[in-house]
Amino acid sequence: MNWTEIKMSVPTEKTDEAAAIANMAVPYGIYIEDYSDLEQGAMEIAHVDLIDEELISKNRNRSIIHLYVSECDNAKEKLAYLKEMFTLSGIDFTIEDEIVDDSDWNENWKKYFKAFEIGEKLAVCPSWEKYHNKDDRIVINLDPGAAFGTGSHATTYLCLNELENIVNQDSNVLDIGTGSGILAVASLLLGAKSALGVDIDAQSVKTAKENALRNSVGEKAEFIHGDLAEKVTGKYNIVCANIIADIIIRLFDNVKDFMTDDGYLIVSGIIDLRANDVEKSANEHGFKIIKKVVREEWTAYVLKK
Repeated sequence: MNWTEIKMSVPTEKTDEAAAIANMAVPYGIYIEDYSDLEQGAMEIAHVDLIDEELISKNRNRSIIHLYVSECDNAKEKLAYLKEMFTLSGIDFTIEDEIVDDSDWNENWKKYFKAFEIGEKLAVCPSWEKYHNKDDRIVINLDPGAAFGTGSHATTYLCLNELENIVNQDSNVLDIGTGSGILAVASLLLGAKSALGVDIDAQSVKTAKENALRNSVGEKAEFIHGDLAEKVTGKYNIVCANIIADIIIRLFDNVKDFMTDDGYLIVSGIIDLRANDVEKSANEHGFKIIKKVVREEWTAYVLKK
């Protein structure tokens, strides 16, 4: 399949805001080049201070957001939307696009996806790399393919961190907007007895199934193609939704139907400018905020009925 790659250059301080806009345009297939904290990141992730000369030469003041539009979508429409939203938001940007195929996509994002650790228990490792597990962590072996979700973005990181605190052997988990399946797979590796992932993108469902098999939890995982919870039945004691604020607000209308009375709802993907809107809607729909967590410019909530 051919894709349109859209590359947007923005000031590093506007990266999260620009990425949120990009995710509203296309909720899959995004990665970010941000070298503003290159040295610190190298020490935290790889525990080395020797950095490739090519990386050292990168611009530290601007980030590049890569977004991919499938040939089934209207790339010109997405470009027009992005330009309008960046202009309205006062973000200084340049933007360019080109046609690429699947092999280009695969090789491009692999350069920027490296193993990293989350919380006290988890580590995420690309399927093509080896992770040196010196702290006996639970390792999620991941190949996101064309699906969104490697765990490195703040929104997914926040969800994984909260799942680590909540999941137990009696948990059955519903992951709405599953993307690469990382939250469902992580839940099962943390001990959950079952997990169901739902995504509106058929490619994401395929990728999520492959990642479950890759981590030897395929027999406990199910992934279905659908819009939010429209095809979901049953009750779950943990529901995750790492999407965007507007969709989370829409989800509040009926997500209680799929939660046990003592169930948790973890929502993330909320840019700081929309956090108050989500809180207001959660309160209006009868949810209690158990925990609010912030990473960079992103917010996640742990809610109960």
